[in-house]
Amino acid sequence: MITLLDGLSLGAVYALIALGYTMVYGIAKMLNFAHGDIIMVGAYAILTTINACGNVWVGFAISVVVCTVMGVLIERLAYRPLRGASPLAVLITAIGVSYLLQGIAQLVFGARPHPISMPNLGMINIGSTRISVSTVVTLIVGAIIMAALTVFVKKTRTGRAMVAVSEDSGAAKLMGVSVNTIIMITFAIGSALAAFASLFYLMQIPTVEPTLGSMPGIKAFTAAVIGGIGSIPGAMIGGVLLGIIEKICQSIPAISPYTTAIEFSLLILILLVRPIGILGKKRREKV
Repeated sequence: MITLLDGLSLGAVYALIALGYTMVYGIAKMLNFAHGDIIMVGAYAILTTINACGNVWVGFAISVVVCTVMGVLIERLAYRPLRGASPLAVLITAIGVSYLLQGIAQLVFGARPHPISMPNLGMINIGSTRISVSTVVTLIVGAIIMAALTVFVKKTRTGRAMVAVSEDSGAAKLMGVSVNTIIMITFAIGSALAAFASLFYLMQIPTVEPTLGSMPGIKAFTAAVIGGIGSIPGAMIGGVLLGIIEKICQSIPAISPYTTAIEFSLLILILLVRPIGILGKKRREKV
């Protein structure tokens, strides 16, 4: 029971990160491999604020602002000039931005890990099982964010514009939709969600370092592909599935050292059986 709940909690973190990948890909048709490093930026924002005033919630609020601004700046300075460029050029740029953010973090904060004091929310009893409140909070907040984002995309004017750009950016532009603005908003939302992911990730692993976002970012991308990249529900399903598998593997001593290999083997299996992912949709290319 505890393993399952821990897996759901970790899966919620992966799902929040995967949302950034899936939204940007679904609308801008690009893979933002610097997204994992936005989580690292958010974690350092929380660390700096805690060291300055000792309040983690103020740090979280500042982290949301910093991550959102960072996402908008990256889109404006690094990706917008490449609009219409080859996918390879955009991919190389994304990798370059990732290493740039890691390098800046090393210059400013140093390469060594920094422990961070996160609040102890205590434990609660669910039946005969005793679990941490932070696990429950992660699950509840993650579910609320997923539901709110789904409603936003389906019910609001901006959300419908996102869907229009995703389906056909040229036609959306002819209908008066500002494609650049919609893509910028998408980056802003995805980066704000990265701040939530950084907070919940630090509740589980209270250490900050320049490469903090690398492995969670790669695993979240794996979750997005498994669920069907471009699909918001798919990101949630892929993240939760990956989190549960990771915690189950870690709880079995015989296979614990091979946890990461098993996770990526699942990705290969999904791509072989269903290349578009669990909830992915086939797209028809117009000629």
